[in-house]
Amino acid sequence: MAGLALVFLLTACGSDEAAYVERPVEEIYNQAMDKLLSGNAELAAIDFDEVERQHPYSVWARKSQLMAAYSQYEINNYDEAIFTAQRFLQLHPGNRDAPYAYYLIAISYYEQIADIGREQKITELALDALREVIDRYPNSEYARDAGLKMDLARDHLAGKEMEIGRYYLTRGHQGAAINRFRFVVEKYQTTSHVPEALHRLTEAYLSLGIVDEAKNTAAILGYNYPGSEWYLDSYALLTGEDQRTGETEEPWYNRMWSSVF
Repeated sequence: MAGLALVFLLTACGSDEAAYVERPVEEIYNQAMDKLLSGNAELAAIDFDEVERQHPYSVWARKSQLMAAYSQYEINNYDEAIFTAQRFLQLHPGNRDAPYAYYLIAISYYEQIADIGREQKITELALDALREVIDRYPNSEYARDAGLKMDLARDHLAGKEMEIGRYYLTRGHQGAAINRFRFVVEKYQTTSHVPEALHRLTEAYLSLGIVDEAKNTAAILGYNYPGSEWYLDSYALLTGEDQRTGETEEPWYNRMWSSVF
């Protein structure tokens, strides 16, 4: 019986030590900001969450939600940053800081983009989130950066398609390779991978004996990227001549281009 009383006493003491203590909202918020500015984003996120927990209906609670998301982003806790920013938007869709919340979600996805050797679902999520920033707030300070990051993400996805296409090509699966390279040319026209995609298409068509299609594809490559290494490689494939030797003559793609049309 005495032992039971002792356990009860110890439990009661522990409860007193962990008792909830309400503090002024400004005090908690400022403490969180001090921690964030001093480089301790992990503890700052805890304090920002505490603002909302103790003062859920205050203006500071709205600010703290977004600052908690940013703090999580700072420590690379991207999933939590995305969740918190999305929750902020659900509760305060018309808030003046909504553009930043959308942007924070987008860059949290963007910074998780993996190398092209891995699955690219996160890249697609980043693209969708970046596009949402631009569509919703085209004149905001975040739209331009989102546009630049979209270009990089698209280039990344094109690179993945090229990797798969090259894999098929080296293993003699020209049909599957052609589908991948055409997808790059059609869907990712502004990326850096298009010249190689056109060259690989030329290579694949030639290996299948579809010479006219190879010539047409090489003509497009030569017309759009006449000085590229991929153009020179395609030229060598079709003619057996290497233009790198410096021979001067009317470019073959000019003659071919006129014959195509």
